[in-house]
Amino acid sequence: MPGANRRDMQEKQLLKHTADNEQRPLRGRSNHAGNLSQSEKKLQEAICVLLVELCERFTFFGIVCNMILFCTVKLGYRNYQAAIVNMCFVGTSMLTPVLVGWLAECLVGRIKLVCICMFLHFLGTALLPVVAFPFEDIYIDRRHILQTLTKREQKIVFYFALLTASLGIGGIRAIVCPLSAYNLEDCGPKELLSFFNWFYWLINLNSAVVFVSISYIQQSVARNLGFLIPFVSVLMAMITIHMVRGEMIYKPKTDSSLLTTFGVIASALKTCCVRYRYFSGGVTNWLDHAKENYGGQYSETQVESTKSLARLFPLFAFQILYRTCIMQIPSGYYLQTMNSNLHFSGFVLPVAAMNVISIVPLLILVPILECINSCLFSSEDTGHSPTVYIVVGQLSAALSVMVAGFSEIHRKHFPQVQQTLSEEVLLVSSMPCFHLAPQYILLGVAEALVTPSCSLLSFWLVPERMRGISMHFLTLFNGAGCFMGAFFVQTAHAGTQGSWFPHLLHEGKLERFFFFLASLMMVNTLGFWTIAHKYVYNNLIQEYTNEFRGSLPEEKLLKHEKAIKHYDSVLESSPILSPMEKT
Repeated sequence: MPGANRRDMQEKQLLKHTADNEQRPLRGRSNHAGNLSQSEKKLQEAICVLLVELCERFTFFGIVCNMILFCTVKLGYRNYQAAIVNMCFVGTSMLTPVLVGWLAECLVGRIKLVCICMFLHFLGTALLPVVAFPFEDIYIDRRHILQTLTKREQKIVFYFALLTASLGIGGIRAIVCPLSAYNLEDCGPKELLSFFNWFYWLINLNSAVVFVSISYIQQSVARNLGFLIPFVSVLMAMITIHMVRGEMIYKPKTDSSLLTTFGVIASALKTCCVRYRYFSGGVTNWLDHAKENYGGQYSETQVESTKSLARLFPLFAFQILYRTCIMQIPSGYYLQTMNSNLHFSGFVLPVAAMNVISIVPLLILVPILECINSCLFSSEDTGHSPTVYIVVGQLSAALSVMVAGFSEIHRKHFPQVQQTLSEEVLLVSSMPCFHLAPQYILLGVAEALVTPSCSLLSFWLVPERMRGISMHFLTLFNGAGCFMGAFFVQTAHAGTQGSWFPHLLHEGKLERFFFFLASLMMVNTLGFWTIAHKYVYNNLIQEYTNEFRGSLPEEKLLKHEKAIKHYDSVLESSPILSPMEKT
């Protein structure tokens, strides 16, 4: 019996051991399946966010692409007025994400605000066709055409539609598809640079499709029905959001906010004014006045995070004039193209289709730059700082505007011919529009170099908790560049009595406006080149360390050693990926 019992015990242990061995791989498979489903879910969310982004950009470019032609031909605006309206709409669409982000953070719930913004976007794009009534392309019998709106009513509806559409754009960009929704927190500089390159590559590919297709529909085939296409695209975005519901709405971390950043700046300024006689002593940075140690209201971490963001303000400021140059594509360059010969082999090209020439360099350069960066970062040699790309890109933008001035002189040497655009007969230069291609190409090269590099610096050179706010500030300065472009156009027209931005280009001096803008851009490029060294790895980490240590009493250095290491980790440079220089 003892032997039998012993055998039974051995058999039970053997069966138990065998069962455990069988269950272990099953658990592994279960965990693997769970991880796989979670990764699939993240991939699905990323794809949905990207689809919404593309749909929103589709509607945005559909509104912008022929706005000048619509304003001049349909609403009877002067050239400078149409250019101002276009640039103000683009600028407003850049600023509203910041406003909506603040509303979602402080006043209104994110889900509720998304519904409101989607309704506003829907309303704006639905009202745009109302401005284009009657639909001549639908009603063959002209006696039964619907009653048209008066010019005043058209303008009121048009401006209201643009305002509501821009507010809707802000909600979609700020809540549904912010950059934070792409889970970039754990990415290094190499991955970030690659992400921004391909992100803007996709957006520009989308815009190329819009500029070719929608612009042709709006201008030639069914110019009034063209405004229905943004409406259809909004429906696509709404369906995409409905498919994923709350899974798509990104919920940011609440450890930092735009209000806190502005509060730190306001508190520091207030303390500086109250204690002006202590301004030059006791602190190494004026923002230190906002710290609780110096009579302010904010913690050490909040102030130091704001200081890291404030170091990027010069970078942001030098993007204002660059953005003004980029805004010449839908304004000054568009007017030049509209007043050139658009006929090509018996086919009338859409005016906005020339924008594709500025997109092609970006579509070509991004894969090339990706290959070059991979080779540089995989070797032991240090890669170039993004500031090098920014300087070269800004120089290319300055050359583009200068070439536009010479092209305008060249264009006026050709005799004038009649050309029909949207059933309106216009006197234009007989110069083929392809003669304007060099200025578009140079500006496209500038965008390929500047925008991804500037986004990378704005995202990488601040602590993780400040990255969303840093991108908000970059957007604010880009929007300011659009409004500065509108200000330049208004000032140039008023100051020169319409000569520098004329309604009839062959009677004015538009080239002088381009030469003036090119000279400003050259000065802007030189100014940024003088401060570019501040955004190189060694210089920036030394500035972080010295200033942070100088702002603290000796007895607190040990306490804040962890914070110093945090900034070291933020600016850590990897030999395979860093766009920061190491010397």
